[in-house]
Amino acid sequence: SVLPGIGVNIILGVDSVSLLLILLNVFLMPACVLGSWHAITERRREFYVWLMVLGACVMGVFLARDVIAFYTFFEASLVPGFFLLAIYGGEDRRAASFKFFIYTFVGSLFMLLGLVYVAWQYAQKNGEWSFAIQDLVNFTSNPENISVTEQGWIMLALLAGFAVKVPLFPLHTWLPLAHNQAPTAGSVNFAAVILKLGLYGIYVFVLPMVPEAVVEYGPFIGILAVIGIIYAALICWVQTDVKKLVAYSSVSHMGFAVLGLFALNPVGMQGAVYYMLSHGFATGALFLCIGMMYERYHTKDLREIGGLAKTMPVWSFFFVVFVMASVGLPGLNGFISEFLCLIGTFISVPGAESGYPGVLGPWFAVFAALGMVLGAMYLLYMTGKLCFGPERQPDGHVEHTDLPRDLDTREIITLAPIAIVCLVLGLVPWPILHAVEPASQQVLEPYPELVTRMVEQDPALGAIETNEPTVTLAVTTEQTDR
Repeated sequence: SVLPGIGVNIILGVDSVSLLLILLNVFLMPACVLGSWHAITERRREFYVWLMVLGACVMGVFLARDVIAFYTFFEASLVPGFFLLAIYGGEDRRAASFKFFIYTFVGSLFMLLGLVYVAWQYAQKNGEWSFAIQDLVNFTSNPENISVTEQGWIMLALLAGFAVKVPLFPLHTWLPLAHNQAPTAGSVNFAAVILKLGLYGIYVFVLPMVPEAVVEYGPFIGILAVIGIIYAALICWVQTDVKKLVAYSSVSHMGFAVLGLFALNPVGMQGAVYYMLSHGFATGALFLCIGMMYERYHTKDLREIGGLAKTMPVWSFFFVVFVMASVGLPGLNGFISEFLCLIGTFISVPGAESGYPGVLGPWFAVFAALGMVLGAMYLLYMTGKLCFGPERQPDGHVEHTDLPRDLDTREIITLAPIAIVCLVLGLVPWPILHAVEPASQQVLEPYPELVTRMVEQDPALGAIETNEPTVTLAVTTEQTDR
Protein backbone atom coordinates (compact mmCIF):
# COMPACT_ATOMS: atom_id res chain seq x y z
CA SER A 1 0.00 0.00 0.00
CA VAL A 2 1.27 3.45 -0.94
CA LEU A 3 -1.62 5.67 0.22
CA PRO A 4 -4.16 3.27 1.75
CA GLY A 5 -6.41 6.11 2.87
CA ILE A 6 -7.39 6.86 -0.73
CA GLY A 7 -7.03 3.34 -2.06
CA VAL A 8 -3.68 3.77 -3.82
CA ASN A 9 -1.97 0.39 -3.90
CA ILE A 10 0.65 -1.03 -6.24
CA ILE A 11 -0.87 -4.22 -7.62
CA LEU A 12 1.08 -6.28 -10.15
CA GLY A 13 0.07 -9.45 -11.96
CA VAL A 14 -0.33 -11.07 -15.35
CA ASP A 15 -2.87 -12.94 -17.39
CA SER A 16 -2.14 -14.90 -20.53
CA VAL A 17 -2.37 -11.83 -22.81
CA SER A 18 -0.08 -9.59 -20.76
CA LEU A 19 2.39 -12.44 -20.28
CA LEU A 20 2.64 -12.99 -24.03
CA LEU A 21 3.26 -9.28 -24.60
CA ILE A 22 5.93 -9.27 -21.89
CA LEU A 23 7.64 -12.18 -23.63
CA LEU A 24 7.48 -10.27 -26.92
CA ASN A 25 9.15 -7.28 -25.28
CA VAL A 26 11.85 -9.41 -23.66
CA PHE A 27 12.50 -11.42 -26.82
CA LEU A 28 13.05 -8.36 -29.04
CA MET A 29 15.23 -6.38 -26.63
CA PRO A 30 18.46 -8.32 -27.42
CA ALA A 31 17.68 -7.88 -31.13
CA CYS A 32 17.45 -4.11 -30.58
CA VAL A 33 20.82 -4.12 -28.82
CA LEU A 34 22.54 -6.23 -31.49
CA GLY A 35 20.89 -4.24 -34.27
CA SER A 36 22.32 -1.00 -32.86
CA TRP A 37 25.88 -2.28 -32.59
CA HIS A 38 27.30 -0.11 -35.41
CA ALA A 39 24.39 2.29 -35.89
CA ILE A 40 24.99 4.13 -32.60
CA THR A 41 28.48 5.61 -32.40
CA GLU A 42 27.97 8.57 -30.04
CA ARG A 43 26.57 8.69 -26.49
CA ARG A 44 26.29 4.91 -26.59
CA ARG A 45 25.89 4.34 -22.84
CA GLU A 46 23.07 6.85 -22.69
CA PHE A 47 21.39 5.18 -25.67
CA TYR A 48 21.34 1.74 -24.07
CA VAL A 49 20.19 3.18 -20.74
CA TRP A 50 17.19 4.80 -22.43
CA LEU A 51 16.53 1.57 -24.32
CA MET A 52 16.46 -0.47 -21.11
CA VAL A 53 14.29 2.12 -19.35
CA LEU A 54 11.81 1.96 -22.23
CA GLY A 55 11.68 -1.83 -21.95
CA ALA A 56 11.12 -1.61 -18.19
CA CYS A 57 8.30 0.94 -18.55
CA VAL A 58 6.54 -1.16 -21.17
CA MET A 59 6.83 -4.23 -18.96
CA GLY A 60 5.36 -2.21 -16.08
CA VAL A 61 2.30 -1.38 -18.20
CA PHE A 62 1.68 -5.07 -18.89
CA LEU A 63 2.20 -5.98 -15.21
CA ALA A 64 0.04 -3.24 -13.67
CA ARG A 65 -3.24 -4.27 -12.09
CA ASP A 66 -4.20 -0.90 -10.63
CA VAL A 67 -4.91 2.37 -12.40
CA ILE A 68 -2.15 4.38 -10.72
CA ALA A 69 0.62 1.94 -11.64
CA PHE A 70 -0.79 1.53 -15.15
CA TYR A 71 -0.94 5.25 -15.82
CA THR A 72 2.49 5.86 -14.27
CA PHE A 73 4.21 3.29 -16.48
CA PHE A 74 2.09 4.27 -19.49
CA GLU A 75 3.21 7.90 -19.24
CA ALA A 76 6.77 7.06 -18.19
CA SER A 77 7.29 5.19 -21.45
CA LEU A 78 7.03 8.55 -23.25
CA VAL A 79 10.26 9.81 -21.69
CA PRO A 80 12.75 7.22 -23.02
CA GLY A 81 10.87 7.12 -26.33
CA PHE A 82 11.17 10.91 -26.61
CA PHE A 83 14.91 10.96 -25.90
CA LEU A 84 15.69 8.02 -28.17
CA LEU A 85 13.94 9.86 -30.97
CA ALA A 86 15.16 13.37 -30.17
CA ILE A 87 18.84 12.49 -29.65
CA TYR A 88 19.48 9.59 -32.02
CA GLY A 89 16.93 10.20 -34.77
CA GLY A 90 17.28 11.58 -38.29
CA GLU A 91 17.34 15.11 -39.63
CA ASP A 92 13.73 15.88 -38.61
CA ARG A 93 14.07 14.23 -35.21
CA ARG A 94 13.11 17.39 -33.30
CA ALA A 95 9.72 17.70 -35.03
CA ALA A 96 9.13 13.95 -34.81
CA SER A 97 9.92 13.73 -31.10
CA PHE A 98 7.73 16.68 -30.12
CA LYS A 99 4.85 15.46 -32.26
CA PHE A 100 5.11 12.01 -30.69
CA PHE A 101 5.20 13.43 -27.17
CA ILE A 102 2.38 15.95 -27.61
CA TYR A 103 0.00 13.53 -29.32
CA THR A 104 0.44 10.76 -26.78
CA PHE A 105 0.65 12.99 -23.69
CA VAL A 106 -2.50 14.98 -24.46
CA GLY A 107 -4.42 11.80 -25.26
CA SER A 108 -3.25 10.24 -22.00
CA LEU A 109 -4.57 13.21 -20.03
CA PHE A 110 -8.09 12.53 -21.28
CA MET A 111 -7.60 8.86 -20.41
CA LEU A 112 -6.56 9.83 -16.87
CA LEU A 113 -9.60 12.09 -16.55
CA GLY A 114 -11.91 9.19 -17.44
CA LEU A 115 -10.22 6.81 -15.00
CA VAL A 116 -10.27 9.33 -12.14
CA TYR A 117 -13.98 9.96 -12.78
CA VAL A 118 -14.66 6.23 -12.50
CA ALA A 119 -12.67 6.01 -9.25
CA TRP A 120 -14.53 9.02 -7.86
CA GLN A 121 -17.91 7.49 -8.70
CA TYR A 122 -16.76 4.27 -7.02
CA ALA A 123 -15.88 6.21 -3.87
CA GLN A 124 -19.23 8.01 -3.93
CA LYS A 125 -21.18 4.76 -4.10
CA ASN A 126 -19.03 2.58 -1.80
CA GLY A 127 -17.70 5.09 0.72
CA GLU A 128 -14.05 4.25 0.03
CA TRP A 129 -11.54 4.75 -2.75
CA SER A 130 -10.14 2.00 -4.90
CA PHE A 131 -7.92 2.16 -7.97
CA ALA A 132 -7.72 -1.59 -8.52
CA ILE A 133 -8.60 -2.26 -12.15
CA GLN A 134 -10.85 -5.22 -11.34
CA ASP A 135 -12.81 -3.22 -8.75
CA LEU A 136 -13.42 -0.39 -11.19
CA VAL A 137 -14.34 -2.80 -14.00
CA ASN A 138 -16.90 -4.58 -11.80
CA PHE A 139 -18.33 -1.25 -10.70
CA THR A 140 -18.49 0.53 -14.07
CA SER A 141 -19.81 -2.39 -16.09
CA ASN A 142 -22.99 -2.35 -13.99
CA PRO A 143 -25.43 0.13 -15.63
CA GLU A 144 -27.04 0.70 -12.20
CA ASN A 145 -23.81 2.41 -11.11
CA ILE A 146 -22.81 4.17 -14.34
CA SER A 147 -25.43 5.11 -16.93
CA VAL A 148 -25.04 4.31 -20.62
CA THR A 149 -24.48 8.00 -21.36
CA GLU A 150 -21.72 8.18 -18.76
CA GLN A 151 -20.20 5.00 -20.19
CA GLY A 152 -20.11 6.68 -23.59
CA TRP A 153 -18.14 9.63 -22.25
CA ILE A 154 -15.81 7.34 -20.31
CA MET A 155 -15.21 5.29 -23.47
CA LEU A 156 -14.42 8.47 -25.42
CA ALA A 157 -11.94 9.58 -22.75
CA LEU A 158 -10.23 6.18 -22.66
CA LEU A 159 -10.01 5.95 -26.45
CA ALA A 160 -8.46 9.42 -26.57
CA GLY A 161 -5.44 7.89 -24.87
CA PHE A 162 -5.44 4.41 -26.37
CA ALA A 163 -6.44 5.24 -29.96
CA VAL A 164 -3.42 7.55 -30.31
CA LYS A 165 -1.12 4.73 -29.28
CA VAL A 166 -2.70 2.12 -31.62
CA PRO A 167 -2.78 4.42 -33.74
CA LEU A 168 -6.38 4.57 -34.96
CA PHE A 169 -7.38 6.81 -37.86
CA PRO A 170 -7.38 9.86 -37.75
CA LEU A 171 -4.98 10.01 -34.78
CA HIS A 172 -2.19 8.23 -36.63
CA THR A 173 -0.22 11.12 -38.12
CA TRP A 174 2.55 11.07 -35.49
CA LEU A 175 3.58 7.49 -36.28
CA PRO A 176 5.02 7.65 -39.84
CA LEU A 177 7.24 10.63 -38.97
CA ALA A 178 8.37 9.02 -35.69
CA HIS A 179 9.15 5.70 -37.40
CA ASN A 180 11.01 7.38 -40.23
CA GLN A 181 13.20 9.52 -37.96
CA ALA A 182 13.79 7.04 -35.13
CA PRO A 183 16.97 4.97 -34.87
CA THR A 184 16.57 1.31 -35.75
CA ALA A 185 16.03 0.18 -32.16
CA GLY A 186 13.49 2.95 -31.66
CA SER A 187 11.52 1.90 -34.74
CA VAL A 188 11.53 -1.72 -33.58
CA ASN A 189 10.19 -0.71 -30.17
CA PHE A 190 7.55 1.59 -31.65
CA ALA A 191 6.30 -1.17 -33.95
CA ALA A 192 6.64 -4.14 -31.60
CA VAL A 193 5.54 -2.84 -28.20
CA ILE A 194 4.61 0.87 -28.10
CA LEU A 195 1.70 0.41 -30.51
CA LYS A 196 0.55 -2.59 -28.49
CA LEU A 197 0.03 -0.40 -25.42
CA GLY A 198 -3.04 1.10 -27.09
CA LEU A 199 -4.50 -2.28 -28.07
CA TYR A 200 -3.73 -3.66 -24.63
CA GLY A 201 -5.44 -0.67 -23.00
CA ILE A 202 -8.57 -1.34 -25.06
CA TYR A 203 -8.45 -4.99 -23.97
CA VAL A 204 -7.93 -4.18 -20.26
CA PHE A 205 -10.13 -1.09 -19.83
CA VAL A 206 -12.51 -0.29 -22.68
CA LEU A 207 -14.03 -3.70 -23.42
CA PRO A 208 -14.67 -4.87 -19.84
CA MET A 209 -15.32 -1.45 -18.26
CA VAL A 210 -17.91 0.13 -20.59
CA PRO A 211 -19.70 -2.76 -22.37
CA GLU A 212 -22.92 -0.83 -22.97
CA ALA A 213 -21.00 1.95 -24.73
CA VAL A 214 -18.96 -0.58 -26.74
CA VAL A 215 -22.16 -2.18 -28.03
CA GLU A 216 -23.61 1.24 -28.82
CA TYR A 217 -20.59 2.78 -30.52
CA GLY A 218 -18.63 -0.29 -31.64
CA PRO A 219 -19.68 0.09 -35.31
CA PHE A 220 -18.21 3.60 -35.42
CA ILE A 221 -14.88 2.28 -34.14
CA GLY A 222 -15.08 -0.48 -36.73
CA ILE A 223 -15.64 2.09 -39.49
CA LEU A 224 -12.57 4.07 -38.35
CA ALA A 225 -10.52 0.86 -38.32
CA VAL A 226 -11.59 -0.03 -41.89
CA ILE A 227 -10.88 3.51 -43.10
CA GLY A 228 -7.42 3.29 -41.53
CA ILE A 229 -6.75 -0.07 -43.20
CA ILE A 230 -7.61 1.14 -46.70
CA TYR A 231 -6.37 4.73 -46.32
CA ALA A 232 -2.91 3.75 -45.07
CA ALA A 233 -2.65 1.02 -47.71
CA LEU A 234 -3.33 3.55 -50.46
CA ILE A 235 -0.78 5.98 -49.03
CA CYS A 236 1.85 3.23 -49.18
CA TRP A 237 1.48 3.14 -52.96
CA VAL A 238 2.99 6.61 -53.33
CA GLN A 239 5.83 6.20 -50.83
CA THR A 240 9.40 6.09 -52.08
CA ASP A 241 10.97 5.90 -48.61
CA VAL A 242 11.11 2.24 -47.53
CA LYS A 243 10.95 2.99 -43.83
CA LYS A 244 7.98 5.33 -44.15
CA LEU A 245 6.21 2.74 -46.30
CA VAL A 246 6.57 0.09 -43.59
CA ALA A 247 5.44 2.67 -41.01
CA TYR A 248 2.19 3.33 -42.90
CA SER A 249 1.74 -0.42 -43.27
CA SER A 250 1.71 -0.60 -39.45
CA VAL A 251 -1.21 1.84 -39.38
CA SER A 252 -3.05 -0.40 -41.83
CA HIS A 253 -2.22 -3.60 -39.96
CA MET A 254 -3.33 -2.26 -36.59
CA GLY A 255 -6.81 -1.75 -38.04
CA PHE A 256 -7.20 -5.52 -38.26
CA ALA A 257 -6.38 -5.90 -34.57
CA VAL A 258 -8.94 -3.21 -33.66
CA LEU A 259 -11.59 -5.03 -35.71
CA GLY A 260 -10.72 -8.27 -33.92
CA LEU A 261 -11.18 -6.65 -30.51
CA PHE A 262 -14.48 -4.98 -31.40
CA ALA A 263 -15.84 -8.12 -33.07
CA LEU A 264 -16.82 -9.05 -29.49
CA ASN A 265 -16.32 -12.78 -29.95
CA PRO A 266 -13.53 -15.19 -28.94
CA VAL A 267 -12.40 -15.74 -32.54
CA GLY A 268 -11.78 -12.05 -33.16
CA MET A 269 -10.24 -11.56 -29.72
CA GLN A 270 -7.79 -14.42 -30.22
CA GLY A 271 -6.97 -13.05 -33.66
CA ALA A 272 -6.32 -9.58 -32.24
CA VAL A 273 -3.94 -10.89 -29.58
CA TYR A 274 -2.22 -13.06 -32.17
CA TYR A 275 -1.94 -10.00 -34.41
CA MET A 276 -0.20 -8.08 -31.63
CA LEU A 277 2.46 -10.78 -31.49
CA SER A 278 2.82 -11.47 -35.20
CA HIS A 279 2.99 -7.78 -36.12
CA GLY A 280 5.57 -7.19 -33.41
CA PHE A 281 7.88 -9.89 -34.73
CA ALA A 282 7.42 -9.35 -38.48
CA THR A 283 7.36 -5.55 -38.63
CA GLY A 284 10.03 -5.18 -35.96
CA ALA A 285 12.27 -7.46 -38.03
CA LEU A 286 11.54 -5.43 -41.18
CA PHE A 287 12.80 -2.31 -39.44
CA LEU A 288 15.92 -4.19 -38.38
CA CYS A 289 16.52 -5.19 -42.01
CA ILE A 290 15.99 -1.63 -43.22
CA GLY A 291 18.43 -0.38 -40.57
CA MET A 292 21.07 -2.86 -41.71
CA MET A 293 20.60 -1.75 -45.31
CA TYR A 294 20.81 1.92 -44.31
CA GLU A 295 24.09 1.36 -42.45
CA ARG A 296 25.64 0.21 -45.74
CA TYR A 297 24.04 2.49 -48.32
CA HIS A 298 22.85 5.48 -46.28
CA THR A 299 19.63 5.70 -48.22
CA LYS A 300 16.08 4.38 -47.88
CA ASP A 301 14.87 5.75 -51.20
CA LEU A 302 13.50 3.17 -53.63
CA ARG A 303 14.57 5.45 -56.48
CA GLU A 304 18.22 5.19 -55.47
CA ILE A 305 18.63 1.55 -54.50
CA GLY A 306 17.45 -1.80 -55.83
CA GLY A 307 18.44 -5.26 -56.98
CA LEU A 308 19.99 -6.08 -53.61
CA ALA A 309 19.48 -9.83 -54.06
CA LYS A 310 22.64 -9.83 -56.19
CA THR A 311 24.87 -8.02 -53.70
CA MET A 312 23.15 -8.97 -50.41
CA PRO A 313 21.51 -12.38 -50.89
CA VAL A 314 21.39 -13.27 -47.18
CA TRP A 315 19.81 -9.92 -46.30
CA SER A 316 17.33 -10.33 -49.15
CA PHE A 317 16.35 -13.78 -47.89
CA PHE A 318 15.46 -12.46 -44.43
CA PHE A 319 13.73 -9.40 -45.87
CA VAL A 320 11.52 -11.54 -48.11
CA VAL A 321 10.65 -13.86 -45.20
CA PHE A 322 9.50 -10.97 -43.03
CA VAL A 323 7.59 -9.33 -45.88
CA MET A 324 5.76 -12.61 -46.48
CA ALA A 325 4.96 -12.80 -42.76
CA SER A 326 3.50 -9.27 -42.93
CA VAL A 327 1.56 -10.08 -46.10
CA GLY A 328 -0.07 -13.09 -44.43
CA LEU A 329 1.44 -15.96 -46.41
CA PRO A 330 0.01 -19.29 -45.17
CA GLY A 331 2.60 -21.04 -43.04
CA LEU A 332 3.79 -17.81 -41.42
CA ASN A 333 2.39 -15.99 -38.40
CA GLY A 334 0.63 -13.18 -40.25
CA PHE A 335 -1.81 -15.56 -41.92
CA ILE A 336 -3.20 -16.92 -38.63
CA SER A 337 -3.80 -13.49 -37.12
CA GLU A 338 -5.37 -11.89 -40.20
CA PHE A 339 -7.57 -14.92 -40.87
CA LEU A 340 -8.94 -15.00 -37.31
CA CYS A 341 -9.54 -11.23 -37.23
CA LEU A 342 -11.45 -11.34 -40.52
CA ILE A 343 -13.49 -14.41 -39.58
CA GLY A 344 -14.26 -12.95 -36.16
CA THR A 345 -15.44 -9.74 -37.82
CA PHE A 346 -17.49 -11.63 -40.41
CA ILE A 347 -19.48 -13.61 -37.83
CA SER A 348 -19.96 -10.59 -35.54
CA VAL A 349 -23.60 -10.14 -36.54
CA PRO A 350 -26.36 -8.81 -34.25
CA GLY A 351 -28.52 -11.72 -33.13
CA ALA A 352 -26.59 -14.26 -35.20
CA GLU A 353 -27.35 -17.93 -34.52
CA SER A 354 -23.63 -18.69 -34.55
CA GLY A 355 -23.57 -17.99 -30.83
CA TYR A 356 -21.35 -14.92 -31.27
CA PRO A 357 -23.68 -11.92 -31.61
CA GLY A 358 -21.74 -8.72 -32.24
CA VAL A 359 -22.00 -5.26 -33.76
CA LEU A 360 -19.89 -5.44 -36.92
CA GLY A 361 -20.68 -8.00 -39.63
CA PRO A 362 -19.70 -9.25 -43.09
CA TRP A 363 -19.32 -5.88 -44.79
CA PHE A 364 -16.63 -4.81 -42.32
CA ALA A 365 -14.74 -8.01 -43.12
CA VAL A 366 -15.15 -7.50 -46.87
CA PHE A 367 -13.67 -4.00 -46.86
CA ALA A 368 -10.92 -5.05 -44.46
CA ALA A 369 -10.06 -7.92 -46.81
CA LEU A 370 -9.79 -5.37 -49.62
CA GLY A 371 -7.24 -3.51 -47.52
CA MET A 372 -5.39 -6.78 -46.96
CA VAL A 373 -5.13 -7.29 -50.73
CA LEU A 374 -3.87 -3.73 -51.22
CA GLY A 375 -1.34 -4.30 -48.44
CA ALA A 376 -0.02 -7.44 -50.08
CA MET A 377 0.33 -5.63 -53.39
CA TYR A 378 2.34 -2.66 -52.11
CA LEU A 379 4.61 -4.80 -49.91
CA LEU A 380 5.33 -7.19 -52.77
CA TYR A 381 5.91 -4.24 -55.13
CA MET A 382 8.40 -2.76 -52.66
CA THR A 383 10.15 -6.12 -52.31
CA GLY A 384 10.35 -6.55 -56.07
CA LYS A 385 12.01 -3.17 -56.57
CA LEU A 386 14.30 -3.40 -53.56
CA CYS A 387 15.48 -6.99 -53.93
CA PHE A 388 14.82 -8.16 -57.48
CA GLY A 389 14.57 -5.03 -59.60
CA PRO A 390 17.36 -3.48 -61.65
CA GLU A 391 20.54 -3.12 -59.63
CA ARG A 392 20.88 0.46 -58.34
CA GLN A 393 23.30 1.74 -55.72
CA PRO A 394 23.99 5.31 -54.59
CA ASP A 395 27.36 6.67 -55.58
CA GLY A 396 30.11 6.46 -52.99
CA HIS A 397 28.29 4.15 -50.60
CA VAL A 398 31.42 2.06 -49.94
CA GLU A 399 33.11 5.09 -48.41
CA HIS A 400 30.48 5.34 -45.66
CA THR A 401 30.95 2.02 -43.91
CA ASP A 402 33.44 -0.67 -42.97
CA LEU A 403 30.72 -3.31 -42.81
CA PRO A 404 30.84 -6.28 -45.18
CA ARG A 405 28.68 -6.07 -48.27
CA ASP A 406 26.23 -8.72 -46.96
CA LEU A 407 25.14 -9.53 -43.40
CA ASP A 408 27.79 -10.54 -40.89
CA THR A 409 27.44 -13.17 -38.17
CA ARG A 410 26.08 -10.69 -35.60
CA GLU A 411 23.32 -9.56 -37.92
CA ILE A 412 22.38 -13.11 -38.90
CA ILE A 413 22.16 -14.01 -35.19
CA THR A 414 19.91 -10.97 -34.74
CA LEU A 415 17.43 -11.90 -37.48
CA ALA A 416 17.45 -15.71 -37.50
CA PRO A 417 15.59 -16.24 -34.17
CA ILE A 418 12.82 -13.85 -35.27
CA ALA A 419 12.44 -15.69 -38.58
CA ILE A 420 12.18 -19.00 -36.72
CA VAL A 421 9.50 -17.57 -34.41
CA CYS A 422 7.50 -16.30 -37.42
CA LEU A 423 7.60 -19.81 -38.90
CA VAL A 424 6.72 -21.58 -35.65
CA LEU A 425 3.82 -19.24 -34.91
CA GLY A 426 2.54 -19.82 -38.43
CA LEU A 427 2.68 -23.60 -38.20
CA VAL A 428 1.87 -24.20 -34.52
CA PRO A 429 -0.64 -21.54 -33.40
CA TRP A 430 -2.73 -23.52 -30.94
CA PRO A 431 -0.57 -23.12 -27.77
CA ILE A 432 -1.07 -19.36 -27.88
CA LEU A 433 -4.72 -19.64 -28.92
CA HIS A 434 -5.38 -22.02 -26.01
CA ALA A 435 -3.64 -19.65 -23.61
CA VAL A 436 -5.64 -16.62 -24.77
CA GLU A 437 -9.04 -18.34 -24.86
CA PRO A 438 -9.93 -18.17 -21.10
CA ALA A 439 -8.89 -14.52 -20.79
CA SER A 440 -10.86 -13.54 -23.90
CA GLN A 441 -13.98 -15.36 -22.69
CA GLN A 442 -13.80 -13.54 -19.36
CA VAL A 443 -13.57 -10.13 -21.03
CA LEU A 444 -16.39 -10.95 -23.47
CA GLU A 445 -18.73 -12.60 -20.97
CA PRO A 446 -21.39 -9.83 -20.83
CA TYR A 447 -21.57 -9.15 -24.56
CA PRO A 448 -23.88 -11.88 -25.93
CA GLU A 449 -26.65 -10.78 -23.56
CA LEU A 450 -26.03 -7.08 -24.22
CA VAL A 451 -26.14 -7.46 -28.01
CA THR A 452 -29.25 -9.65 -27.82
CA ARG A 453 -30.99 -7.05 -25.67
CA MET A 454 -29.94 -4.32 -28.10
CA VAL A 455 -31.52 -6.23 -31.01
CA GLU A 456 -34.72 -6.76 -29.02
CA GLN A 457 -34.95 -3.03 -28.36
CA ASP A 458 -34.23 -2.18 -32.02
CA PRO A 459 -35.11 -5.15 -34.29
CA ALA A 460 -33.77 -3.34 -37.38
CA LEU A 461 -30.25 -3.95 -36.09
CA GLY A 462 -30.70 -7.69 -36.43
CA ALA A 463 -32.04 -7.59 -39.96
CA ILE A 464 -28.61 -8.17 -41.41
CA GLU A 465 -28.55 -11.77 -40.27
CA THR A 466 -31.57 -12.71 -42.38
CA ASN A 467 -29.62 -12.11 -45.58
CA GLU A 468 -26.36 -13.74 -44.60
CA PRO A 469 -25.41 -17.39 -44.19
CA THR A 470 -24.83 -18.64 -40.70
CA VAL A 471 -21.16 -19.15 -39.94
CA THR A 472 -20.05 -21.13 -36.93
CA LEU A 473 -16.40 -20.96 -35.97
CA ALA A 474 -14.84 -21.27 -32.55
CA VAL A 475 -11.20 -21.78 -31.74
CA THR A 476 -11.49 -24.10 -28.78
CA THR A 477 -9.21 -26.63 -27.18
CA GLU A 478 -11.20 -29.61 -28.45
CA GLN A 479 -11.33 -28.43 -32.07
CA THR A 480 -7.70 -27.50 -32.34
CA ASP A 481 -6.64 -30.77 -30.75
CA ARG A 482 -8.59 -32.63 -33.42
